[in-house]
Amino acid sequence: MGAATRLSADDLFYLNEGTHLELYRHLGAHLGEVEGAAGTYFAVWAPNAHSVAVVGDWNGWNPAAHPLKARSLSGVWEMFVPGVGKGALYKYHIVSRRHGYSVNKADPFGVFHESPPGTASIVWDLDYVWGDGPWMAERSERNGPEAPISIYELHLGSWMRQEEEGGRSLSYAEAAPRVAEHVRKLGFTHVEIMPIMEHPYDGSWGYQTTGYFAPTSRYGTPQEFMGFIDTLHREGIGVILDWVPSHFPSDEHGLAYFDGTHLYEHADPKKGFHPDWKSLIFNYGRNEVRSFLLSSALFWLDVYHADGLRVDAVASMLYLDYSREPGEWIPNKHGGRENLEAISFLQRMNEEAYGRHPDIMMIAEESTSWPMVSRPVYLGGLGFGFKWDMGWMHDTLDYMAYDPLFRKYHHERLTFRSLYLSTENFVLPLSHDEVVHEKSSLIGKMPGDEWQKFANLRLLYAYMWIQPGKKLLFMGAEMAQWEEWDYRGCLSWDLLAYPRHQGVSRLLAELNTLYRRYPALHQLDHSPAGFEWIDANDSEQSVITVLRKGHRAEDTVVVVLNFTPVPRYEYMVGVPRRGRWAEILNTDERHFGGSGHCNTAGLEARDRPHHARPFSVSLTVPPLGAVFLRPEGESA
Repeated sequence: MGAATRLSADDLFYLNEGTHLELYRHLGAHLGEVEGAAGTYFAVWAPNAHSVAVVGDWNGWNPAAHPLKARSLSGVWEMFVPGVGKGALYKYHIVSRRHGYSVNKADPFGVFHESPPGTASIVWDLDYVWGDGPWMAERSERNGPEAPISIYELHLGSWMRQEEEGGRSLSYAEAAPRVAEHVRKLGFTHVEIMPIMEHPYDGSWGYQTTGYFAPTSRYGTPQEFMGFIDTLHREGIGVILDWVPSHFPSDEHGLAYFDGTHLYEHADPKKGFHPDWKSLIFNYGRNEVRSFLLSSALFWLDVYHADGLRVDAVASMLYLDYSREPGEWIPNKHGGRENLEAISFLQRMNEEAYGRHPDIMMIAEESTSWPMVSRPVYLGGLGFGFKWDMGWMHDTLDYMAYDPLFRKYHHERLTFRSLYLSTENFVLPLSHDEVVHEKSSLIGKMPGDEWQKFANLRLLYAYMWIQPGKKLLFMGAEMAQWEEWDYRGCLSWDLLAYPRHQGVSRLLAELNTLYRRYPALHQLDHSPAGFEWIDANDSEQSVITVLRKGHRAEDTVVVVLNFTPVPRYEYMVGVPRRGRWAEILNTDERHFGGSGHCNTAGLEARDRPHHARPFSVSLTVPPLGAVFLRPEGESA
């Protein structure tokens, strides 16, 4: 048995202190050798247990066969079992000091588990030879705040299926080259995978996690998931993992009531039970729980080369009264509603993650106006690198749902964001949450006849891509899928045979190309200097005109967006310089499924002041369309 697995006195101290960052190297099951005998070292934290035994398929699941030994007063039980090799199934049989409660538990630090409905852990190693050295060496440039970051959100089980084999999901190995090719063709820079950590119920989409150190075995082994990430990295595509430290399910084999006490969760349901998801809430003030969660976050960054974590449901962690009525929650020591222990945990997590891997992204799904989510801890922030802009998403989808005839009365939905767009480092999400539970697909949300629906969708994407902030789009949106997302099905790949659906896909690819090519569209995403209104006030015609800027004065892109089906001819737009302006993208091009209202001959800016600018151009703005302009002769 190697020294890297057995817990030292220092390991036990840091575990109990809540500062251990690599518990996955010590707790759990580790293959090794003692005095020439190969076997497995088992270690589990169960401080309120009267006894703990490891049971498995090699000992007939007999609790008397291999009892573990308590390690002083640390709460850790451990033992080396000769002859237990890779692939063995096991659990911990725990008899509590409390009420004689006994249960078989999966390993909280297991790196591989049975596929549901099986619940046993599997002895396994994490050996893998990585081939993503070039990506890892340069990813600081790919993941930084000034980088063009365009994320394709993916649910692996329902992205594509093998129809000839009963409609099963793709394995990690099967999916890797196909996902890489599809994402590369569309021009996305990153993939975000909905929770891949082991979970018992498909319908939770992975958000009810039981295996915080194990990719789900539904699609293959840990090494095959490493291969998935490795393949994407070799193709120049980053991988972000959804991670859920906000709650966990009450399944008997999981973390709940682990040693006959509320070990990982709060005992009082006013703090420990989540009313929305009927799940349990971690006790962030318990040192060993902090060590567990910190180690889990770093595990995916250290061992699996993840380029970042998108932390789910941060708002539910921050507020003690989240989804609770008066009398259903317990104030903090100051009498407030803020969860001080969760705040401290999130800050420590981000400090440690960025301290070890300064070239990653830590992204918060935080749905309230909590201040400084993406600001450094030393300034009083939570320390995330990015925050989802849920307000932009709600305002934009609400606006787009209106009949264009009435959009002029809701113009502020388009312009309000400019009041706060630099307060955080934002990611603009159109995520899975917006296309489920009878909310309709994105194309289904658009008003009008079929032509208008497609034009509106193309316009929505153009508006999203010119807004300051990184982009996130859920799978299926690239092909204008009519049906809502269903985790039991797969994408409607046959739609890509139809011209209008092809047009949407082509437009996204072109938007991503422009987004990467022109610094003005990404470089100053989080600075007030990167965005300027040319005209935010033409509500009568439902037209907005913006100027995006980069570090260099010559890095400018002007975008005009028309949210009505009426083309605007000879529409005057103030611009910052004279000379020729080229139309670099028009969402109404026939190539995209539009009507062809374009400015292909280019535009001449003349000495006609307009919109408080010294020069102006006169152009055609297409119906339900966007026009991107750039000075001719300027290199990207």
